[in-house]
Amino acid sequence: MSEMNRLISEFPNNFLEAKEIALKANFQQPKNEIHNIVICGMGGSGIGGSLVAKWLENELSVSVTVVKDYSLPAFISKNSLVIGSSYSGNTEETISAVEEAVAKGAHIIGITSGGKMLELCESKAFDVVVVPGGNPPRTALAFSIVQLVNIFIQLGMADSKRMDEMMAGQQLIVKEEVGIKAEARKLAEYLTGKVGIWYGTSDYEPVLVRARQQFNENGKALGWSHSIPEMNHNELVGWGGGDERFAAVFIDTKWNHTRNDKRIEITKSKIEAYSTVHSIQAKGESQIEQSIYIINIVDWASLYLAEMENTDPIDITVIDFLKSELSKF
Repeated sequence: MSEMNRLISEFPNNFLEAKEIALKANFQQPKNEIHNIVICGMGGSGIGGSLVAKWLENELSVSVTVVKDYSLPAFISKNSLVIGSSYSGNTEETISAVEEAVAKGAHIIGITSGGKMLELCESKAFDVVVVPGGNPPRTALAFSIVQLVNIFIQLGMADSKRMDEMMAGQQLIVKEEVGIKAEARKLAEYLTGKVGIWYGTSDYEPVLVRARQQFNENGKALGWSHSIPEMNHNELVGWGGGDERFAAVFIDTKWNHTRNDKRIEITKSKIEAYSTVHSIQAKGESQIEQSIYIINIVDWASLYLAEMENTDPIDITVIDFLKSELSKF
């Protein structure tokens, strides 16, 4: 068994371990009323913030912004909750943003396995959740999303049912393991030698982003994603220049706006005039469950593609080179 195969296999167990960590966490209530929330994170940590922000956007009474850069929006103040999520603890963009939040007097919580983030939080007596480290951040997604949801629950901003829905998602992917791997292999075969283009409704946009990121890192494959209905106002026209190089993948989910269901139907028919379409039907009884189900399929598919293309799914030499060059600056 390859290392990435082992890490993806551990995804369901990661949820259970992450919940145990969450149950032991206690967070200080902010001294000031919270008017806005910012989650800072990059890559595998950042996508966790995007997923949770989307899952909770119709429940939270204040807006959530996910920052994937060095700087924070101007509105950050003592009435802001800033969550710094850095798996390694040394992500320079996230550290920079959190340091700016400190200067602005925001209420800060960290999620990390160690490094500068842990040092910063401990030195300032900020709450910090420590998760197991040592693996590629993209394989630690369960730790990120469980801790983020738990923070919102403990601060009284989200319903505890969200944790139940994540655990239901965990049980779903265990139950559906055989079917998930079969779907993943079909997807990998479909995308072999192609540029994958990921589509779904805006409610699942972070899942689409996660998909292309996994194929970028594990499969060493380029691709992009876009959501409906926005895609119908621009990118659909671009398919006039499409051909068999491009392979569309649609994430089909429940509870879409009826107009979006019709849009998807029409969009698929138009793309099929130029290339091919592959659809994945999400399973689950909530948005969170369906997201976890699709994420697991994509994780396996990205590994299978790497195997088919004889590439190393762990290797990130080009990112290591970038960091090395930046360290000289």
